[in-house]
Amino acid sequence: MSAGQYTPGPDRRSETDANTTPSSAAQPPADGAGTFSNAPSYSTGEPGTPATGTAPAPGPGRSADRNVTRAGVIWAGVVAALVLLILLIIFILQNQDQVLVRFLGFEGSVPLGMALFIAAVTGGVLVAVAGGARILQLRRNAHRTRAAQRG
Repeated sequence: MSAGQYTPGPDRRSETDANTTPSSAAQPPADGAGTFSNAPSYSTGEPGTPATGTAPAPGPGRSADRNVTRAGVIWAGVVAALVLLILLIIFILQNQDQVLVRFLGFEGSVPLGMALFIAAVTGGVLVAVAGGARILQLRRNAHRTRAAQRG
């Protein structure tokens, strides 16, 4: 590195000289149990274990830094959706009593669980339509603002 170049240090402060030794806060000890002044405080919850400012040591099979990936988020979403679907199926199966439903001159007999499910889905569709219309309105306004700034 040539003299006079700006290089941010690990704590985002400027290091004016490449030969200066970093502070102890910027370089953790060799055992990985360093403390940082802006790090959150963690405690293992065990009696007699103080909160030292470092995360608890990872257990067997765990890495110290957890990277969130798209595949992991999708997997968690699929698992949550499957759990909700199972609960929904149980709800519908436990509510099989026939009820009379009337809507705009139509009349029919459907299981109670299915009638409630149809009502919930219809409400969700209405909310999605209203939300989609609002998103389109905001995008149109943002586009107009960008066009006005350019021209």
